[in-house]
Amino acid sequence: MNRYQECFSKLSQKNEGAFVPFVTIGDPNPEQSLAIIKTLIDAGADALELGLPFSDPVADGPVIQRANIRALAAGVKLQHCLDILTEVRAYAPDIPIGLLLYANLAFAQGLDKFYGRLSAAGVDSVLLADVPVKEGLRFGEVAKRHGIAPIFIAPPDASEATLQAVAKASEGYVYLLSRAGVTGAGDSLATPAEGLIESLKQAGSAPPLLGFGVAQPHHVEAALAAGATGAISGSAVVQRIEDNLDQPDKMLSALHEFVSSMKAATRKP
Repeated sequence: MNRYQECFSKLSQKNEGAFVPFVTIGDPNPEQSLAIIKTLIDAGADALELGLPFSDPVADGPVIQRANIRALAAGVKLQHCLDILTEVRAYAPDIPIGLLLYANLAFAQGLDKFYGRLSAAGVDSVLLADVPVKEGLRFGEVAKRHGIAPIFIAPPDASEATLQAVAKASEGYVYLLSRAGVTGAGDSLATPAEGLIESLKQAGSAPPLLGFGVAQPHHVEAALAAGATGAISGSAVVQRIEDNLDQPDKMLSALHEFVSSMKAATRKP
């Protein structure tokens, strides 16, 4: 089994869902970024979703946009990200590592070279935030040649045809959106109908993970109650980085506390 299959299998045996935090690699600088990612792991993250810094992250809201700006301002390049990923993989050999990025970053390197470098760094999956499933199939074929799972997004208003295509093309997991728009934390979670998750499962989908707006433990509980395998939280995690930029130790403490509380919500009664 690959790392995602192994992760989800072990969680199922323990009657737990998956909690997956997101941060941008290199935010606020390479050294602190590595400490942040290790803290996420130590606090109980079941898998990681990590962003490559990009100048125009159109799918992201202001919190994650500012994380991209901080990383780029710190001079973070692709090689810095690969170095951090290599260290994370050595630190946690079994944890699934997914990347969320934009297609231009892959094109700039050449697809084969790009996915090859990611594979060598220990990456398990890649989601291209600005590429729909039909256009993403050629990226997915290259990814799979390098042992990397292609991840696609299932939007909340997806047609049956789109859900079928996403289910067929995705490996590892499916990124299921709780709502349309851009990333961002909030007080309420627009959890999709259980029917949407059921449609994915009936189509033979990889496990669906719910993202967008997941900011509180009860959001995780709602995602699992709707039938999702787990939940992804980004803006709420990154906000704790931004809130403590001048206090690195307090930042790590806040991140550990948040991830621990979100992970605790995945333990079903």
